Amino acid sequence: MAQVKNGDVVRVHYTGKLMNGEEFDSSTGREPLEFTVGAGQMIKGFDAALPGMEVGDKKTINIPAEEGYGERSEDAIIEFPKENVPADMKLEPGMPLTLSNQEGQPVPVIVKEINDDIIILDANHFLAGQELVFDIELVEIV
Repeated sequence: MAQVKNGDVVRVHYTGKLMNGEEFDSSTGREPLEFTVGAGQMIKGFDAALPGMEVGDKKTINIPAEEGYGERSEDAIIEFPKENVPADMKLEPGMPLTLSNQEGQPVPVIVKEINDDIIILDANHFLAGQELVFDIELVEIV
């Protein structure tokens, strides 16, 4: 039976959970996720779990934050001038927004705080700083 190696295109079913068991993503009810192993398309810990697996294999892996979405960074906390927000836009703490970086690429942020002149935004990935648990099933080596 063929084993997965770097460079293989694979299809997997997965369920991602936090350490407390809360599910944050799953391919259940959808097509399997397809990606190239070792190409950097997935978080490091997920990618590293596939080599050596055979079709039909299932495993549960723990991914520390540094091999997942990284640690939370204070550099990702943005102070945004309130005057740059359209007057008709009603902001609330916890609200998701999308900004554009200097290259015009979308940057998702969460409104953390609204002050008189400044809005505090958090551009950390919502899973940053979290240890993750994934149940993975190798469906196919394409």
